Amino acid sequence: MSNLSQETDRALTEGRMLVRDNRTGGRHRLETSIGKGSANVKLKNLLKRAGYFGAAVLGIFVAISVAGAVLGGIGFWGIVAAFFAVVGAGILFSQFPKVKVPKRAELTKGDPKQMVARTELWLEAQRPALPPPAAKIVEDLGVQLDALGLQLETVDANHPASREVRELVGEYIPETIENYRKVPEHMRGEAHAGKTADQRLTDSLTKISGEVDRVTRRLAEGALDDLAIKDRYLEYRYGGDELLEDLSKTGGRQG
Repeated sequence: MSNLSQETDRALTEGRMLVRDNRTGGRHRLETSIGKGSANVKLKNLLKRAGYFGAAVLGIFVAISVAGAVLGGIGFWGIVAAFFAVVGAGILFSQFPKVKVPKRAELTKGDPKQMVARTELWLEAQRPALPPPAAKIVEDLGVQLDALGLQLETVDANHPASREVRELVGEYIPETIENYRKVPEHMRGEAHAGKTADQRLTDSLTKISGEVDRVTRRLAEGALDDLAIKDRYLEYRYGGDELLEDLSKTGGRQG
């Protein structure tokens, strides 16, 4: 009886996940990268797999050539064995090595580019367990983190904004999602203290997204001010003569 109950619970859980996947665009969408940081990590992993596969194929052909030279040919079964060896290598390196999902303690390590990539990979791993509204915010966070990472590359590691970002990435984001995942799935839609767990997660991620945007804008203010100063200088330095010339022509026509 207990086995039947477990199978029923498992079937219901899988059914809910399937419905959730369909609402968010299907499983193919869940596998997409949420930002450039994680996409670059996956691309490097793909190139590494391709390199391993190429080396394996080269090794197989070298082995065939040596065997053919020693034995005076490899025959039909040798060709078949080589074919299946290539196919086996293709299957193996299409799956391995996999992209490693970083642990929570690793999220804030490294330079800003590495921090962003790790956080995006971690968020992608959590995304299938999140309700659709929260999953959408996670996707938006990927784009925001890309922009923030570019800003942080020009900021000292001890800058208050840099420390604030590491706190957001290393504490608030993972704590919020991990607390949500501790709630049993069948209870996440039940109201508690006025809101469901799904609603609280979505609200919390919305606030975090807003804070990431605020920090990005604050870091960009310096560059915007510099651009405005440069524009005014160029207007004064090179646009002033044109302005005086236009005024003199206008005055001459009036005279």
